[in-house]
Amino acid sequence: MSRHLFILLFSIILTACQDGSKNKETTSEKEPIKPSTKQSEASEKKSDINEPNGGLYLPDGFSALVVVDSVGPSRHIAVNDNGDIYVKLRKPEGTHGNLALRDTTGDGKADIIKTFGDYPNDGTFATEMRIHNGYLYFSSEQIVYRQKLTPKKLIPESKPEVILIDQFPKRWHNSKSLAFDKKGNMYVTFSAPTNACENFNTEGQVKGMKPCPGLEVLGSIWKFDENRTNQIQQDGEMYAIGIRSMVAFSWNDKDNSLYGVQHGRDYLHNHAPQYYSKWHQAVLPAEEFMKIEQGDDFGWPYTYYDHFKNKRLVAPEYGGDGSMEDNQYKKPLMGLPAHWAPNDLLFYKGDLFPPRYRNGAFIAFHGSMNRAPYPQAGYIVAFIPFKDGKPTGEWEVFADGFAKVDTIVSMPDAKYRPMGLAEGKDGSLYISESKQGKIWRIHFNGDPKQFGEAQLQKMEERKSAAHLRTPDKIKDDLSIK
Repeated sequence: MSRHLFILLFSIILTACQDGSKNKETTSEKEPIKPSTKQSEASEKKSDINEPNGGLYLPDGFSALVVVDSVGPSRHIAVNDNGDIYVKLRKPEGTHGNLALRDTTGDGKADIIKTFGDYPNDGTFATEMRIHNGYLYFSSEQIVYRQKLTPKKLIPESKPEVILIDQFPKRWHNSKSLAFDKKGNMYVTFSAPTNACENFNTEGQVKGMKPCPGLEVLGSIWKFDENRTNQIQQDGEMYAIGIRSMVAFSWNDKDNSLYGVQHGRDYLHNHAPQYYSKWHQAVLPAEEFMKIEQGDDFGWPYTYYDHFKNKRLVAPEYGGDGSMEDNQYKKPLMGLPAHWAPNDLLFYKGDLFPPRYRNGAFIAFHGSMNRAPYPQAGYIVAFIPFKDGKPTGEWEVFADGFAKVDTIVSMPDAKYRPMGLAEGKDGSLYISESKQGKIWRIHFNGDPKQFGEAQLQKMEERKSAAHLRTPDKIKDDLSIK
C-alpha cells in the first residue's frame, strides 16, 4: 500500500470519528500528570510503606517488598539479569523519558534512581520498556527506540537508535506495545483511535462505517525486523487485524506464539439504548484474551465478544441487537470482565513460584473508568493457569489491594492502578503502577509442595468485593442509593 493511501485512509477514519471519540473514550488511561512532592511522598511512606506486603493482598506463602515508593507517573517496566530496573515515564515533553533503578545495598530497595533518554518525549501514552538480546527497547507515542545495554553500567552509553516511526499524527490509543519472537521479528500494536469506527454524521442511532476505512492500518498488529532502523509502518508486514486497542502484549516462548489482551469497546447503551441497559454497558463486552496468529481477524469494529454467552456478537452500529451471533471472525481464548483495562501480560518462566504458575499468564488490570452508575472494577493483577498453549481454568486474583478503597465510585478514588509486569532472573515478579510510580517485588517464601486449594480459595473469596464481582442490577446501582 502506498504512503499516500495510508495517509488518506487515516484521515478519513480520524475525521469521521473524532467528534465522539475524544470525549467519550474512557477505557484508556489518560491521567493528570502531577510531579510528586516531598509532602506527598512523606504521606505515602506513612500510610503504605510499613504495611505488610506493601499494602497488597497475596496468596499465603507470597510476600511483597516495596522496591521504590514513587518515581512519578509511568507505564511499563523491565528488569535486567543483575536486578537493575528500567521504567518508561509518562512525560509529555522534554527529554529523559526513561528511569533506571539500582539496589546497591542488597535489601531489595532501589537506592540509585536516575533519569535518562536522549530523545524527545511526545505524549503520555509512551508505554513500552523491554530488554531483548542485550538491547533496551522502549517506545514513545510515535517512535520505537532501542539502546545497547553496557555491561555493569546502569545507564546505556550508546545513543538511542530509531527502529520504527509512526508517521500519522498523535491520537487516542497511541501506545506502542512490543513483542519479540525468536527469529528476529518485532511485533507492534497499532490501535484504533475510535470506539466502533462510528460515523457521527448519521441521524438517530449511531452507525458504523463498513468497511471501516484504514482498518488494516489502525486496529491491527504489524511485524517488523527488530534490527532495521528508521522503518515506517509500510516497511513491515500486517500480521493480524480486527483488534481495537491492545497494550497487554507478549510472545510466549513455550509455544512460540503471540498473545495479547484487547481493550474492549464501550457505549453499548449510549449507542443503542433500545437493546442495552446501563447494566449491559457496565458488564459488556469482554476484554478479549487472544492467541494471535498470522492472518487472524478478530472482528473489531463489526463485532464484540460476550463472555457471559461465550459468543461473538454483531455490534449495534452494524445491525446487532445483543443476540445476533457472527462466527466469521476468530474468537478469543477467553473473555475477561469488561472495561478492566488490561495493560500488561507476562508468561511466567521461573521456578521460584509453585509449579502451577509456570508458563501461566499474569495480567495487570489498570482498572475501569466508565462502568457508572455501577462501581468501577479491576485494579488487580490476575493469573490464568496454562497448559499446552491453552488456559486450564478461570482467571484468579493474584494481587489485590492497589485501589485502597472498595467501593470505587470513580477512577480517581483508586490510589494505585496496576500497570507493568516484569520477571526477575530469580523468578520474582515485579509490579508497577501508573499513578505515583510505585513498584513492588513479589517473592514466594512458602513450601511449594504445600501450596494448593486453601491458598487459592482465600484469593477466590476476594471476588465478592465490589470492584471484582459482577454487579447486581439493582443493589449495586450507585445512582439509586
